[in-house]
Amino acid sequence: MAADEDPAAPGRGVEGPGYAERASRLDGAVVWTNTPTAAGPPVLPDGCVDLLWNEGRLLVAGPDTHAHHPGSPPTRWAGVRFRPGTGPALLGVPAYELRDRRVDLADLWPAAEVRRLAGRVSAAADPATALEEIALARAGRAPVPDPLLGALVAALEAGRPVAATADALGLGARQVHRRSLAAFGYGPKTLARVLRLQRALALARSGVPYAQTAARAGFADQAHLARDVRSLAGMPLGDLLARG
Repeated sequence: MAADEDPAAPGRGVEGPGYAERASRLDGAVVWTNTPTAAGPPVLPDGCVDLLWNEGRLLVAGPDTHAHHPGSPPTRWAGVRFRPGTGPALLGVPAYELRDRRVDLADLWPAAEVRRLAGRVSAAADPATALEEIALARAGRAPVPDPLLGALVAALEAGRPVAATADALGLGARQVHRRSLAAFGYGPKTLARVLRLQRALALARSGVPYAQTAARAGFADQAHLARDVRSLAGMPLGDLLARG
């Protein structure tokens, strides 16, 4: 059964009890482990694609457009979270085909190969490191990520406007939208909104007052911040911060 038919598939790493992460040897990626709890925070949109292992299964979590609320009982998870725009080329599938989905890796790669890799990860003393080795080996055979899209992500992470960034990179509106769908799963304006949310959460979690968080993250005002958090996270900012 495909994982996006399975309500127990929680997706990617979630900050909270039982979660830990480290920088990967794969450029821009993060390796994480997690044993979620029922009270853990939701998985929020971040523009990323993850390669996942869970109790013998290998899966892929696509880019989200809304919060994903884990529904599974506590189990061991490991993942490699790829920097926005890099995962689809490595996995060999455009990001828009994975948007808001969790799928079995065997739906994307040959089933025999996935069974062999899943057995290797499950037998490893550290499944997260074994999963990272798979990603590193695959990256060595995958196309080089588009440097223009890497520059686009960096600019949007810094809060620069989409149109001005596209102009600076020499990309027309239709071209940047088409490339963004394949690399990120959605257009550049949605990616900018997702990255702005992540900037705001980082500020708020560090203790910056909400009004200052809104201004520094690029929102029109605190009310704009509150609306976007509710839209993307499904709950008020205060409730979200209280959950981790």
